[in-house]
Amino acid sequence: PRSRRNLRLGVPVASHFDYSRKMETSSAVRSLSALAHEHRLGVFRLLVKAGEPGLAAGEIAAALELPPSSLSFHLAALENAGLVIATRTGRFIHYRVDPESISKLLGYLTEDCCEGRPELCGGARSFVSVSKPSSRRHAAKQGKADA
Repeated sequence: PRSRRNLRLGVPVASHFDYSRKMETSSAVRSLSALAHEHRLGVFRLLVKAGEPGLAAGEIAAALELPPSSLSFHLAALENAGLVIATRTGRFIHYRVDPESISKLLGYLTEDCCEGRPELCGGARSFVSVSKPSSRRHAAKQGKADA
């Protein structure tokens, strides 16, 4: 059977709709939208500096001089975007960045960097960890290393 073609462009319809990337794109938009505010970006950068242990909400509020109600709103936006993880420790809630989400976002943003020539991008891709092999060649290298 012949594939349906877009009559105006003469290309297969499937090339216009990449359903496998729709969720990834919406996730990236949600993350970038959350970071597109001065206070949320400040909170995010502070948590990146804090590293794995993160910071209690009170410590974040004090460091950034934000009222607790405002901070709560911004932390909720970052958490809903999947950029921040909240953990209750007794009476306190500690917040830390989610390294996997950050890695996925940076990977998404730099996926096709420099027309497929990452050496032209400087260090843009060097800090992005790859969570799954994207090519057979990479998988073959991993197999040789394990042997």
